[in-house]
Amino acid sequence: MNGVHPLNFILYENDTWQPVDGSITQEALVRIHVNGQELATFMCTPREQDDLALGFLRAEGIIHGLEDVRRVVVSPSGTCVDVWLNQGDLKLPSRRIVTSGCGGGITFDDLSARHEPLNTHVTITPRQIFARMHDLYQAANLYRVTQGIHTSALSDGERLLLVAEDVGRHNTVDRLWGKAMKQNVPTEGLVLLATGRISSEMLGKAAKMGVPVVASRTSATSLSVALGRAWNITVIGYVRRNSLRVYAAPQRIQSAREPARVTRAG
Repeated sequence: MNGVHPLNFILYENDTWQPVDGSITQEALVRIHVNGQELATFMCTPREQDDLALGFLRAEGIIHGLEDVRRVVVSPSGTCVDVWLNQGDLKLPSRRIVTSGCGGGITFDDLSARHEPLNTHVTITPRQIFARMHDLYQAANLYRVTQGIHTSALSDGERLLLVAEDVGRHNTVDRLWGKAMKQNVPTEGLVLLATGRISSEMLGKAAKMGVPVVASRTSATSLSVALGRAWNITVIGYVRRNSLRVYAAPQRIQSAREPARVTRAG
């Protein structure tokens, strides 16, 4: 299975030692080239690298959709993705910002820049969030094998539409956007579910995707909460079986007894 590295280790359990044939999450350097020029190198799970590259380019504003892309080639080793765009004289950004994302995340985006607040009329209930987070755990195929990987998903509240796994939590969001472009799934008005910490970079990607609700099983950073409040993005952390914490834009959370379908602005 791509993304999984077989490994022998010794398990200590109940005062006994025993050898185990197991596996761990695969991590590798992957380079993204655009029109023959290296743009970025970062750590990721080496699988479906074309989704990751396309989503990263879309999140950075280098492309606006598949119509901008002429060809995508993943090297046989999987360590290089060559993306050829229809615009041959494109000037690529050069100022890289190292982020708090695991796996050595980078971005060219200045998060201090202004983004228009998301005013989509989306509502969701706590029960929907609990149910979809449970679905996220069930969909985490690599996690069940290695227990060392992040999973994210886009949902309409009733079901998971797209799922992505990677050693870097920020990479999972890029992968989701790449999958959405390839499958022609609009991201505006959807819910982003994640297993990892909600960072400022993830909030920036959510804002660009038009995603008004971001929920995680763990915490949010202070900057991501500040951005959520400034951009009117609902930030939810520590989603458990019967509890959650709303850090920003709580007006989207309904307390109805029965879950209602997520509604998007017309």
